[in-house]
Amino acid sequence: MTDQATPARPPHRVLSFSCDDRPGIVHAIAGAIVAAGGDITESQQFSSADTGRFFMRLQIQSAADDDRLADALAAVVERYDATWHLDEVGRPLRTLVLGSTAEHCVNDLLFRQRAGQLPVEIPLVLSNHGKLADLAGFYGVPFEHVPVTDDASKRAFEERVIRAVEEHDIELVVLARYMQILSPGLCARLSGRIINIHHSFLPGFKGANPYKQAHARGVKLIGATAHFVTSDLDEGPIVEQNVVRVDHSRSARELMAIGQDEESRTLTQAVRWFAEHRVLLDGARTIIFR
Repeated sequence: MTDQATPARPPHRVLSFSCDDRPGIVHAIAGAIVAAGGDITESQQFSSADTGRFFMRLQIQSAADDDRLADALAAVVERYDATWHLDEVGRPLRTLVLGSTAEHCVNDLLFRQRAGQLPVEIPLVLSNHGKLADLAGFYGVPFEHVPVTDDASKRAFEERVIRAVEEHDIELVVLARYMQILSPGLCARLSGRIINIHHSFLPGFKGANPYKQAHARGVKLIGATAHFVTSDLDEGPIVEQNVVRVDHSRSARELMAIGQDEESRTLTQAVRWFAEHRVLLDGARTIIFR
């Protein structure tokens, strides 16, 4: 009996596509993919009655290279004036992590990257404090400390962010409890590519100790929101939210631990969806193809 090599499977690609909703879009896209020798293995779509926009995410198996697929889709893209992106399924997204002193969100991202549970490649952790150096070092990820103490040092930090984005071909910037407000200029430059996490279900509690304030007020729900960063503080399109019920028996320390778990879980899920090209923007909100 002779061994027969298993034929190599054609590569999988993911196509995200959005345009004004009109008849014939699905037919046109499918026809272009078939013409390029492609096979659609997964398909999700949504038509927004509010904005009149059409959104689609496809996974395509095809022996054709990216250029051939792109050429096949070019006429459809032009006809419908579409926004689109074609990428390899599972390719790690190059991700810059910004942090301050809190370790929980940074740790979760770095752990899941190392464990192969998150499709990202993190070449650098950048922080305005030095506390995260040991954590980044534990995972073998380069760390840089750029202090922020005044307006001039804040500009220097943001200039370093821009250089890091260019040097490392960064596709996503994650604010993993980075406790500085980004300038409108940086928000505009990286629009649609910065995700932040905050304790959104504690809307009345601001400052350094929100969970202590929440405990004093006897809250019944705590949670977290991951959202895109815009020049309007904490007003960017929401990517993911989670909430957990608590009661009077929980101490402030326990509320903090529960809240930090929710922050880590929520941010990591948002990053995963973005890295898998499941997040499409529809004005002030997002379309998530789970």
